[in-house]
Amino acid sequence: MIISRTPLRMSFVGGGSDLPSFYRTYGGAVLSTAIDKYVYVTVNEKFDNGIRISYSRTEEARSVDQIEHPIVRAAMQYLNLDGGIEITTIADIPSKGTGLGSSSTFAVGLLHVLNAFMGKYVSSEQLGRDSCHLEIDICGEPIGKQDQYAAAFGGLNLIEFKPDDSVIVSPIICDRSTVAELEANIIVFYTGITRSASALLKLQSEEVASNAEKQRSMIRMVELAYVLREELHKNNVAAFGEILHENWLLKKGMTAGVSTQEIDDWYRIARAAGATGGKILGAGAGGFLMLYAPKDKHELIQSALHMLRPISVGFEPLGSRIIFYH
Repeated sequence: MIISRTPLRMSFVGGGSDLPSFYRTYGGAVLSTAIDKYVYVTVNEKFDNGIRISYSRTEEARSVDQIEHPIVRAAMQYLNLDGGIEITTIADIPSKGTGLGSSSTFAVGLLHVLNAFMGKYVSSEQLGRDSCHLEIDICGEPIGKQDQYAAAFGGLNLIEFKPDDSVIVSPIICDRSTVAELEANIIVFYTGITRSASALLKLQSEEVASNAEKQRSMIRMVELAYVLREELHKNNVAAFGEILHENWLLKKGMTAGVSTQEIDDWYRIARAAGATGGKILGAGAGGFLMLYAPKDKHELIQSALHMLRPISVGFEPLGSRIIFYH
C-alpha cells in the first residue's frame, strides 16, 4: 500500500494569468500558498487483474479504457499501467467547485502515488509538468497551470508562466514572523456554493483573448503579483490587504460570472467590519471567501458574516509527499 498527501492551495493575486490564451502572449504570474488541507490518494495492489477506483462513487473495471473517471483513466494510460490496482481518494475539503484547486491537487497526488507504485521517483518539477499535461493536453480541461505547481511544490511562492510554456516557481523570501502574521490575519469562510471552475475559466479565457481592456486588467493583476512579492520581501504586511482588494476589483471585471450580488454583499460587510481586502478563491462565483484583516477584527467579521462557516486554514510549506510506503 502507498499513500500520497498533496496540499490544496490558496491563490492571492494574479489568478487567470496562468491561462495559455494570456501567458503565451504577455507572460503570467501568480502569488499563492499551499495550505494545510489535503487530498490523500491510496494505491494498493489488487489480488486479481481488475481495477477498482473509489472516490465520490466506486468503479470496477476490467481494463483502463473502461474507467469513467477521466483523470484516473488518462493517468493510467499515460504511465502504461494496465490493471491489478485499487485506487481510493479522500479529501479534507469538498472536492469539487470550491476554489482550492482540488482537481489539480488530485491529479498531482495521483501521478505521485502511481509513480511510487511503479517504483519511480518523480520531482516536484516533473509532477507539476506532467499533471498539467494530463489535465490540459490529454483531458482537454480549459484551465491554467497554477494549481498543479502549487500542489507539487508547496510553500508560499511566486509562480511565473512564460510565453514558451515554461514555469518558474520562486519561494517568497521574508522573515518567519512575516509569514506567521500573514497566516494569523487571514480568515476564510465557506460560502456553501459550488460551481464549475472549467466553465468560468473557459469564458474568461475567451473574453480576455478578444477584449483589450480586460487584457490591460490582467496585465495589472500580473504586476500586482510582483508588487506583492516585493512588499513581502520588505516584510511589509500592511500592504497585503489593499493589494488583495485591488486584485479582487480587477478580477470581478474579467467576466460577469466571477461574483454575484450575494458575494458582493458579504465582501462589503466584511470590509465594513475591518477587513482590508480579500477575494473569492479560485475562478469565482462560490466556494471559499478569503479575507485579510488584523487579528483583533476577526471576531467582529465572523459575527457580521454569521451566515457563513469559518474554516481554520494554515500555510503548508511542503508539496505532494508519499507519506506511507509498504
